[in-house]
Amino acid sequence: MKRLLLLLAAALAFLGAPAAPAASAGPPLKIIGFMTDFDQKDDAVAICKAVMDGVAPGVRILDITHTVEPYDIAEAARFLAGTAPYLPADAILLVVVDPGVGSTRKAIIAKSRRGQFFVLPDNGLLTLIQDRDGLVGAREITNTAWMIGEKRSSTFHGRDIFSPVAAHLARGDDWTQAGPALDVAKLVRLDLKSAKLDAAGASAEAIGTDGPYGNLILNLTGDAFAQLGYVRGDVVPVEIDGKRYAFPLVNTFSDVPVGKELFYIDSRGRLSLGINQANFAEAYKTGKGAKLFIPRKAPAKS
Repeated sequence: MKRLLLLLAAALAFLGAPAAPAASAGPPLKIIGFMTDFDQKDDAVAICKAVMDGVAPGVRILDITHTVEPYDIAEAARFLAGTAPYLPADAILLVVVDPGVGSTRKAIIAKSRRGQFFVLPDNGLLTLIQDRDGLVGAREITNTAWMIGEKRSSTFHGRDIFSPVAAHLARGDDWTQAGPALDVAKLVRLDLKSAKLDAAGASAEAIGTDGPYGNLILNLTGDAFAQLGYVRGDVVPVEIDGKRYAFPLVNTFSDVPVGKELFYIDSRGRLSLGINQANFAEAYKTGKGAKLFIPRKAPAKS
């Protein structure tokens, strides 16, 4: 009986004992925003993600897009600047749009004033980030211990260099170990032209189309366009590649009938041209690179 009581007491003590503390899992992994011009017709994107997960198991990877127009650094720079504000201040942004892969162009890490890290080729991708957020430092990636190995491909640095480096940063490794410091003032920059305003009006250019919808996105900001004097409800004259048209300036697509054209300020603050539930670029046989001129609003007749 005494033995039974002792066993019962031991069992109760065991059941009531606090659990042993779990082993420390280390700092939480940082999110990686991932953008390429690879498309997803083959295995390139999956391979890069597998490399990242191998270095930082369980890392969260947010696909920004993998359908950047091939080799279009300016488009990628625009998407990067548009996405970065919505990612955490400690996020890693990995961009592989790299027409100069295998050349003398540098593979780099840059850190913005927000605290975000950018892992990418030094080919101008950072131009808009540098102008808006500022950069506090940059490093050339030379440390082979941060790469996939000594036998690196000359054509797939997304797999061999950029992906493992992004994963090292996501797990909290010291970015200064990636390679030597660079002068941020000497990083490659794109020559991105804004619309020109003069006494006659605004000379602008279509810098792209909006996803699959064919809306023309102009290099004319809403604030700059406002200087021309137009207000919502006005019909705005415009020349597109020398052909004259006039479209209403409205707030959103449903402010005009289905199939009708409109000017509007898009969600990124740029003047844009579209058709309600149709494709403006297809309808007008135009697109990126189109030249536009919008005259200043004529003064009201007395």
